[in-house]
Amino acid sequence: MIDFNLPQRSLNQGHWFKLICGASFQHLPAIRTLSLVYALAGADCVDVAADPAIVSTAREAFAIADQLAPEAIQRGFTPSNPWLMVSLNDGEDPHFRKAEFNPELCPPDCSRPCELICPADAINQTGVIDERCYGCGRCVPICPINQIVTRSYVYTPEVIAPMLLQSGIDAIEIHTQVGRYDDFKRVWNAIQPGLDRLKLIAISCPEGEDLIDYLWALYELIHPLPCALIWQTDGRPMSGDIGDGATRACVKLGEKVLATDIPGYIQLAGGTNRHTVPKLEASGMLHNRDSTPASRWVSGIAYGSYARSLLSPVLTQLEAKEMMPLSDCSNLSPGAIETVPDLLWQAVELASELVHQIKSPNRVLQVI
Repeated sequence: MIDFNLPQRSLNQGHWFKLICGASFQHLPAIRTLSLVYALAGADCVDVAADPAIVSTAREAFAIADQLAPEAIQRGFTPSNPWLMVSLNDGEDPHFRKAEFNPELCPPDCSRPCELICPADAINQTGVIDERCYGCGRCVPICPINQIVTRSYVYTPEVIAPMLLQSGIDAIEIHTQVGRYDDFKRVWNAIQPGLDRLKLIAISCPEGEDLIDYLWALYELIHPLPCALIWQTDGRPMSGDIGDGATRACVKLGEKVLATDIPGYIQLAGGTNRHTVPKLEASGMLHNRDSTPASRWVSGIAYGSYARSLLSPVLTQLEAKEMMPLSDCSNLSPGAIETVPDLLWQAVELASELVHQIKSPNRVLQVI
């Protein structure tokens, strides 16, 4: 039997799959559904906002997935026990922001392009639904009267330290940018006392001048580590659902960092979608059974906006059921997709198609 269920093994063998719920995404029902569905589909890691309520919600979803694992296996799926990751930032970052505007200033005849373009359905007549917005920024440039703005936030050491004391956090990801060494060091010093509690540290960084020198400087600062290290190459943040062209930047950046031989695993993000694995395979950047032991490869892929968009039809149907009169859906608990089996397994099927692009048997070294 092929064992896809151990996250560390997935990293070692090059079939690591991470779901990004969003560092600013706080819609608990959607996070619960996404975490449950992708755990049943075989995800190795789920990345959520660093918020106690969200951490608790994701853990609840994992517990339900564990209960449903036998049925998932009978249906031909490969459920997992994902690591739970929270994201932090060392400065202003598009992943840590929210859009906002005053709806009273909108012209009565406005065609509301902001509402049409929002991938999170976070805009309505009352403005921005804060917990749904994950900061993609697509609404900002298309506002006819230029009134949409974004507000950003940065985690302080006083906020970071207590997070490490929460039970159930397996990994931390730090979002940084070239030139922010001192800011990164501030965050690093705050989390150092809790490193022995973690299974993984990830560092996410977009392209920038002197990127490779910056990554090596960070490595010199943080090593040696008591846990695994991932370099997340963030090509085009939050763009995977736009189209096949969005994945080019992330593949190119992954190739650049891979060529440095910097210690740690390489994982792509930012523009990842169904085209990413084929592009990596065509470029020889994914491990397979024919790889020599000395070869380095991309160890995994993180999917955010595209992974969420795949389940949008299911989430919409689930929300519609929640709004039905109780007599029409008496067996439904608010937000509990497992009480609607047809929707649940439809969602797992959709998620599995994406997960198993990277979890090809050709990338498995051990059969147990």
